[in-house]
Amino acid sequence: MRTLLVFLGIFGLISDVNATTNLTSLVNLFIGTASGAGGASGGNAFPGAAVPHAMAKVGIDVSTAPRQAGYISDNSSITGISLMHDEGTGGNVDGGYGIFPLFPLRNCTFATCPVGITARQALRAAGTDAAHPGFFTTTFVNGIKIETTSTRRAGLIRFSYPFVLADPMSPNHVVVDLTHDLQRSFEGGSISVSPSGRVELGGTFLQSYGTDNYTVFACYDFADPNSNTKLTAFGTYQSVSTSTPDTITINSNITSLNFPFQPSVSPIQAGALLSFNSSTVLARFGVSFISAQQACANAEKEIPDWDWDRVEDASRNAWEEVLGRVETHLQNENATVLELLYSSLYRASLVPANLTNENPYWTSEFPFYDSLFCSWDTFRTIHPLLSITAPREWSEIVNAYVDGWRHRGFIPECRANTKAGFVQGGSDGMPILGDFAIKYGSRADEIGVPTDDLYQALVDTAENTPPDWTRVGRQNTAWKMFGYIPTDWVDPSGAVGLPTREASRATEYALGDFAVRQAAIALNKSDADIAKYSNRSMNFVNHWDPSVTSDGFSGFLQRRFQNGTFAFSPPNACSPVDPVSHSCARGTDNDVGFYESSSWEMSFFAPQSMSTIVRLMGGSATFLSRIDNYFTKGYYQAGNEPSFEIPWVYHYANRPDLSALRVREVVFDNFNTGIRGYIPYFVTLGSAT
Repeated sequence: MRTLLVFLGIFGLISDVNATTNLTSLVNLFIGTASGAGGASGGNAFPGAAVPHAMAKVGIDVSTAPRQAGYISDNSSITGISLMHDEGTGGNVDGGYGIFPLFPLRNCTFATCPVGITARQALRAAGTDAAHPGFFTTTFVNGIKIETTSTRRAGLIRFSYPFVLADPMSPNHVVVDLTHDLQRSFEGGSISVSPSGRVELGGTFLQSYGTDNYTVFACYDFADPNSNTKLTAFGTYQSVSTSTPDTITINSNITSLNFPFQPSVSPIQAGALLSFNSSTVLARFGVSFISAQQACANAEKEIPDWDWDRVEDASRNAWEEVLGRVETHLQNENATVLELLYSSLYRASLVPANLTNENPYWTSEFPFYDSLFCSWDTFRTIHPLLSITAPREWSEIVNAYVDGWRHRGFIPECRANTKAGFVQGGSDGMPILGDFAIKYGSRADEIGVPTDDLYQALVDTAENTPPDWTRVGRQNTAWKMFGYIPTDWVDPSGAVGLPTREASRATEYALGDFAVRQAAIALNKSDADIAKYSNRSMNFVNHWDPSVTSDGFSGFLQRRFQNGTFAFSPPNACSPVDPVSHSCARGTDNDVGFYESSSWEMSFFAPQSMSTIVRLMGGSATFLSRIDNYFTKGYYQAGNEPSFEIPWVYHYANRPDLSALRVREVVFDNFNTGIRGYIPYFVTLGSAT
């Protein structure tokens, strides 16, 4: 864009620019909602109702996968409208959350309603999906309309049923599903229904990126005090047996069900069915990770008056405030670019999710944020952006990282559904904390971030090796012993983890150490610490093999054995144009030493010392030619995290003009406002936007 001004005031980013413009009207929630089936470019974007950094993300769920965010812009059948969703992630293709869905039914008697998830599913009428920040709606082919709006931990869901002239008194029904999340991973839980129309639920499900389960609670109220809608019948339903889960009985005499936890997924179908005498049914809900009672209290606190317009307006206003922090000359700019810009700013503030006062693991005075998964995905783009446009919110997120160290011993790397996920590279919360120290260390007391704790979190994560560094921390024993990450080496301390991705992990370990160095300078720590972490931040050079050549260029990062010799991998291995099948996954099948990237790409990655990279590559002229070759040969992948910074590296050879040209090329060639608009990958918690 020709003009983009970001206001940096830490005590409130307030501007009169665009004051008369409804910036939320520029947000397209359906960009990146195409199906990713068959390797197609989707986006895994969530288009439902949410406030900034919301815990509650309310939206419809489709029957087909991949459906990481529950929704797909296609003709898939809908199985329900549920209360929490992941946003723009990879992970489990069946999706994350999708808990306790509701489903509206008509044209059935209470005892014969199709409550099972397959039996009840319905198609949407073409062209009825619509959304803006804080609101989502669609209509089924049978005429039932669904609408939703929300707050941080609560929301409203409205069902409007077609009027039946021949039988105006026929009841309409709502299913409250206890057992189905998006993954179909129910391991136990309970539900109870009261005559007042309150439904309390709790269930244990599998996290979307990791091996753990989590327990979550919800509360529905159907007694809208502003309506004459009456509850005419209620009860529960459940499968006759786990061997025949689709055979279901509905019983109005049983108003509570309990399924004890079992450490395996249960196929049982169970929930509640409620009938009403009205063509409009409004449900208020709350969610909690503490208890069903707290879920009810959250709903009562955040939506005490059941006022739909107030809730929707508050959500829209919250988004206007977030979007208004970035100033543009709307009349002079390309309309498509503006739509992409504000839609992307929207996605950048959906996560991490603010779960403050919903931490089920420890009591703390500090904020608790979830959907950190993974710092590897977000440290390059989302956090630097939030540090400028949302310093107060970002300081809370930083506090959550530090508090994770306070109670777990290491900076959290990946948190999904409140549980630790998998470490993908380094401990990439470290650059986030180091960035905070540099930008706001001098004001940290004012915004409530204890810098002594922040620094100790960095040091502990840089020095200590956890017993299992699969889910937190780093392989520091090797890093400190060798100055690089050796291939085929067994840690004598007994610490375990996935010993793959050696070269790319080393680059991230070096950057993490640089973050400690920068924090030490900003926070007036010892000269010895500054020197130690300065030196260790340069250890990426120990993976540099000057003898490797590719496309006429010499010098590339490679794996290295403990005896100092290098293990060769073709520099284009795992690039988009890899002529041979290589693996750059996390697991033991990784045969290149890099994670989701190639040596051609990761050899550019040393943001703490790009002058060293320029020198290793042969000087500025060769460096510039090498960048051009990287793009020309197709080694770049716009939606993949290790590619994010490459368009800008021309700066380090004093050619910012070439960076600007390349960035424009990347934007116009790879992004658009369609349902496949974030291509060729998924949104990555907003990072790719």
